[in-house]
Amino acid sequence: MPVNSDLTKNKAVNIRDLIQQNKEKKSNREKFEKSIPALLFLIASVSILTTIGIVSTLLMETVEFFKRVPIVDFFTGTVLKPLSQTPSFGVLPLIMGTVTSSLIAMAVAAPIGLMTAIYLSEYASEKVRKTVKPLLEVLAGVPTIVYGFFAFTFVTPLLKTFIPTLEATNILSPGIVMGVMIIPMIASLSEDAMSSVPNSMREGALGLGATKLEVTGRVVIPAALSGIIASFVLGISRAIGETMIVTIASGSTKNFTFDITQSMQTMTAYIVEVTGGDAPAGSTIYYSLYAVAMTLFLFTLLMNIMARKISRKFREEY
Repeated sequence: MPVNSDLTKNKAVNIRDLIQQNKEKKSNREKFEKSIPALLFLIASVSILTTIGIVSTLLMETVEFFKRVPIVDFFTGTVLKPLSQTPSFGVLPLIMGTVTSSLIAMAVAAPIGLMTAIYLSEYASEKVRKTVKPLLEVLAGVPTIVYGFFAFTFVTPLLKTFIPTLEATNILSPGIVMGVMIIPMIASLSEDAMSSVPNSMREGALGLGATKLEVTGRVVIPAALSGIIASFVLGISRAIGETMIVTIASGSTKNFTFDITQSMQTMTAYIVEVTGGDAPAGSTIYYSLYAVAMTLFLFTLLMNIMARKISRKFREEY
């Protein structure tokens, strides 16, 4: 009997220890689970805090610039001569160069990218699609500086055979090459939008006697219009923010002109020029790069907001 009593006591002690250990494990697990939301919030807030830091830095330096240069002169001036004895800081030549190069890029990328997306989505076999789409997206992985040298050393001499008045550095050549660079983005996003259209809509149109082309033009494209337009707007944003291609191939002449055969400078190229030059910290030209960067930031922000609104307006739910 004493032996059995000791065994019973030992078992009771072991069970109490196990219960206590389980309670401690449960408590630690609950503490860990409660800390997960705070950790995830901290990680998620990194991008927001980074954006706030970028905007605040740009804003503070931009305000300092506008204390020295009137904001009206900056946004309405057509002459940009920061290193002149009588410096002028009109941003319109840079805006003109940025908009012109972006429009040229979209004139190249939009039709080619859309036609490529239509072929991959509606006409290509599964085997061809799996082969062509990755090859197309390889273009997106080419460094932009390579595109810049390609525009300067190959595209510009080629264009000069057709346009003798084309300058050695011009806005046409980098605009075309930027369009080639943007094609994969537009083609991939548009193809994804068209592939998401239910096959039942295609089959219904075909059952009513529509041809393949009619189904594509009257059913698939309207149904995927939000994604297609969003890809175009994102493509424009990509072109606006491009740096190395225009820096190498478009030159640094700050022309306010509509002639695409002449050298022009974009906002990104101006920022590269100022940061890589001899502009002393605290000078007006130094602060001007922040004002131009803020203008560029607002451009891309408006493009992204526009893309979101267009996507929501034309979005089709199935």
